Amino acid sequence: MPVLDRFDLTGRTAVVTGSTRGLGRAFARALAEAGADVVIVGRDAAAATAVEEELADTAGSTLVVLADVTRRDDVERLLAESTERFGRVDVLVNNAGACIHKPALDVTDDEWRDVMGVNLDGLWIASQVFGRHMIGSGGGTMVNIGSMSASIVNRPQWQPAYNASKAAVHHLTRSLAAEWAPHGVRVNALAPGYMRTEMTPLHEPRFQRYWIEDAPQQRAGEPDELGPAIVFLASDASSFMTGSVLTIDGGYSIY
Repeated sequence: MPVLDRFDLTGRTAVVTGSTRGLGRAFARALAEAGADVVIVGRDAAAATAVEEELADTAGSTLVVLADVTRRDDVERLLAESTERFGRVDVLVNNAGACIHKPALDVTDDEWRDVMGVNLDGLWIASQVFGRHMIGSGGGTMVNIGSMSASIVNRPQWQPAYNASKAAVHHLTRSLAAEWAPHGVRVNALAPGYMRTEMTPLHEPRFQRYWIEDAPQQRAGEPDELGPAIVFLASDASSFMTGSVLTIDGGYSIY
């Protein structure tokens, strides 16, 4: 097979959680441009519709499903609506995430649970629900969105819940990859660094000093710079890769 053909996702269906904004929005576009039918998932109907309109110029079809990944019944419905429309799901991108910047002693139980609920519990629920479907369908690919924060401690902001949740995501990725490889399901993770999204206040001087000036490339990443990596991990281009964490952080975690 010619090398570029291995990246082609034509005829496959990809579900992207948290794809109404930020990185998820860029992931949805990248997968659609690679030929996949894309299921846009989020809780904001207007934002989801906007993404669907943006993808109208791509080859694949789209479907919007409003869902909360922390609710198992919502995730079961997401799978049902996706398979009703497209027959099966080949790719799951577990992207939905949350973060709270607070020193450890100030984090409340509710805040801790909110972050863990989305970043870890929601990812677990979606992985289990879609993993069962993929195993039953003969295979599939999952891409979990982790973070460089799984292996470093960010500064100047403190974010213990987020860091712990992403470390758990990386190891859960390895665990699921080992268990499901015999069933034809590959599970990998993508670990971004600081990216230019609505949730990242790069313009604030107190962050600029540590987030940008300390980075080898001395800049933040753009969401669309992660698109090719998502396509790689979702496609046959990475067919011999499972249980891996691909870090794309402009070299930030080198130091």
